[in-house]
Formats: sequence, C-alpha cells, structure tokens
Amino acid sequence: MPSFKIDTSTAIVFVAVEPKHKVINKQTEEIAVDRETGAKMMTVGLTVADEGEANLYTVSVPETGIPEGLTLGMPVKVIGLKARDWENTFNGEKRHGISFRAVALVAPSSKG
Repeated sequence: MPSFKIDTSTAIVFVAVEPKHKVINKQTEEIAVDRETGAKMMTVGLTVADEGEANLYTVSVPETGIPEGLTLGMPVKVIGLKARDWENTFNGEKRHGISFRAVALVAPSSKG
C-alpha cells in the first residue's frame, strides 16, 4: 500500500508515551523487525500540536532511531514521518486504520 509523507516542520512534537518494543505476536512476544535494516522496531506515543490542534499518535520507529534519554514531555523532531492505511481481518472481523512510521526521532540539543 502507498504511504504518504507528513510534514511536521511547523508542529510542536513531544513524547507522550515512552518507547517500547513493538510486539507483533502477544503469545510468543515476537518483536517486529525493520525489513530494511534488521533493527528491532519500537512504538512511541507522540503528541503533535499544530494550527491550534493537538493529537496523540502511536509511531513506529526503528530502535536505532530512538535517542538515549528520551523522557515523557520531551520535545522531539520527527525525521521521515509517513502514514499508511491498513486493513486486515481478525476473528472474522474486518479492521482498518492508519499506521505511522518515522525513520528517527531527534532530541533537542543541550547546546544553548
């Protein structure tokens, strides 16, 4: 399915839910892996505020794209954010939605 780039250049983005491994099978606790790099995938909750509106998005990011020391409330820059629609059938029920993925998150520099 096609994906679409999302421009966050004018948005304020901060961490709302700390990163955790993206589990694709709850029974086996199998962790998702990036098909291109082989890196384990993480999910992180990001609040994106722009043009007077704020929303919470769960974004998948390769583990290598998560900076050390990421904490709740920390502002971040999102690199390569894309959205993609998905659809599947689970227990006979059709489900659909939009998934979000980024190449990396960048924490603010401590330099003044």
